[in-house]
Amino acid sequence: MRSSRIWQPLLLAIMLAAGIYIGMRMSEPYRSSRGFFTFRTGQFNKLNDVINYISNEYVDTVNSRALVESTIEDMLHQLDPHSSYIPGEDLQAMNEPLEGNFDGIGVEFHIQDDTIMVVSALAGGPSEQLGIQAGDRIIRVEGKNVGGIKITNTQVMQLLRGPSGTMVKVTILRRSTGQTIDFTIKRGKIPIYSVDVGYMLNRETGYIKIGHFADKTYDEYLKAFADLKEKGMQNLILDLRGNPGGYLKTAIQIADEYLPDGKMIVYTEGRNRPKETFRATSRGFFEEGALVILIDEGSASASEIVSGAVQDWDRATIVGRRSFGKGLVQEQSEFPDGSAVRLTVARYYTPTGRSIQKPYTAGYEQYETELLSRYQHGELLSQDSIKFADSLRYTTPGGKIVYGGGGIMPDVFVPLDTAGTSDYYSEANGKGLINQFAYDYLDLHRKEITGYKDFDAFNQGFHVDDKIYNEFLTYARKSGMKADPAGARISSAIIRTQLKALIARQIWKNDGFYPVIHSLDQTLRQALELIGKQQVAVKGS
Repeated sequence: MRSSRIWQPLLLAIMLAAGIYIGMRMSEPYRSSRGFFTFRTGQFNKLNDVINYISNEYVDTVNSRALVESTIEDMLHQLDPHSSYIPGEDLQAMNEPLEGNFDGIGVEFHIQDDTIMVVSALAGGPSEQLGIQAGDRIIRVEGKNVGGIKITNTQVMQLLRGPSGTMVKVTILRRSTGQTIDFTIKRGKIPIYSVDVGYMLNRETGYIKIGHFADKTYDEYLKAFADLKEKGMQNLILDLRGNPGGYLKTAIQIADEYLPDGKMIVYTEGRNRPKETFRATSRGFFEEGALVILIDEGSASASEIVSGAVQDWDRATIVGRRSFGKGLVQEQSEFPDGSAVRLTVARYYTPTGRSIQKPYTAGYEQYETELLSRYQHGELLSQDSIKFADSLRYTTPGGKIVYGGGGIMPDVFVPLDTAGTSDYYSEANGKGLINQFAYDYLDLHRKEITGYKDFDAFNQGFHVDDKIYNEFLTYARKSGMKADPAGARISSAIIRTQLKALIARQIWKNDGFYPVIHSLDQTLRQALELIGKQQVAVKGS
């Protein structure tokens, strides 16, 4: 029973880790200037000759492009898990989160019962300016029916996205009035934010969550930080859980905020890349004050640079679970057809000399399932199951023992929280029923929810009471789930909290979602308790 209950959060962790293949940019514009792919040697001629021979003489028709691409992928996977080939049609989509924008109409949507529903019109975007609202149903695009048919997220994005300045005709159904409204929308640059949220946890402690390290992350961070300082922040919790990494440059900028002038942040070195050291400057805005950084098995790459640097200098307390363990640096070289190769050219090392890269000598497939192995060996639930060789021990200037060779080990371990989970919750969450019910509920009660003057009023005044919860249980049963009174009782607090958070997100976006969902966050709770103890110790000294 316990095994099945943990699958949902485990799968989430694995999916987050999959995002690591975005890679890490070493320098702008993140491509090599060395003129690769223009030389030929005997071995490369042999490879080319074999592919041509197959294309010309093989008994059946061969897709030459697919053959070449699979050969490149297999070859790179023989080197390490993070050297990769990216087809041209995928490269832009992979770059967008790091570049911080895309071209489109500016809506967040959700497909429910074969209907495209607007979750929110992004602030300042083309759709919001024209009056498109959360809850609107997109039923036609360019006169073509898109409602009530099987359609995927990718297909919707292909219809709605396009070069900035181009026009697209969209027809929506506004459920609150029953009207259909035609809009002609001029596509524009839509920002992708990497700082998910920043808010005060109490009168003295602020919280900032960074989702990934993109081109504009530092500016977003400074804005959130300044806002919290104005509200009286003296202590900071930086949440890097599930953060797969991104730009090296941005990670250095964030770490620089916490370390004094001249302190090493990270250094990189490779066979054909001389050692390059990056140090803190004198411009840090939070070099003093209680600092806690949250990490987990989904924290990788740039996240590990930040947490490793402040841990090595005894500047912060790291709380959570062992991070992913990606300490390889990639550079990108592009082909004329728009595809690209990201090749590992160096390793990065923390100030004490630790390499955070976990082993990959057992092969690509085993590396891909390493997080599953952590669960199977009990690591996500018990710190005692984590073993490091003495050769991987390092000592910080303050005398703390830290380890290399497989991610950042937190100073304070917090196990994966399985309290309140059940098979019933896993099934309901996995099928998207909690999300769908939250969307439907707001659809029917939009006037009531938007009647709260702000999020604080909603958070204090709205509760998922027994009536609403029973409506959800009925909805789940009608959606094909078997009644499970015991499971519904065990997971009542989780489901109620999640429903409230999802309703809040539709109106107040992340500023509403995270304060609600964090009410059940044990890692965050321990971080707050730790800061409280530190403050008491300081006052008593």
